[in-house]
Amino acid sequence: MQWNLRMAAAEVGIWRSTEMRRKLADAGLEISAGKMSALWTTTPTTIRLEDLDIICAVLDCEPSKLLIREPEKVAARRAAKTATGEQPSPAPTTIQPRLGRNRTRPPA
Repeated sequence: MQWNLRMAAAEVGIWRSTEMRRKLADAGLEISAGKMSALWTTTPTTIRLEDLDIICAVLDCEPSKLLIREPEKVAARRAAKTATGEQPSPAPTTIQPRLGRNRTRPPA
């Protein structure tokens, strides 16, 4: 995924992270200067859905405007995995828990 916050903000006339931070605070999302700087300059590894919702409301956009898929990276990663001969991992086994003393044990 590509994080596109700066471009989406620029399209609505927000050019500085401090201005974006102020608008987010007006909308009810208080972000520290460090976190705002990280959101502004790098791709976040995680983002709360509530925060994403407020960011989209401030920028008047959809999440797809901020999070851009990169299918070519997925294809390249898949090709690299098959080139090394790695097999896809098997689906995990479903375990039904039992009540009482004879509880199921996790697979070894």
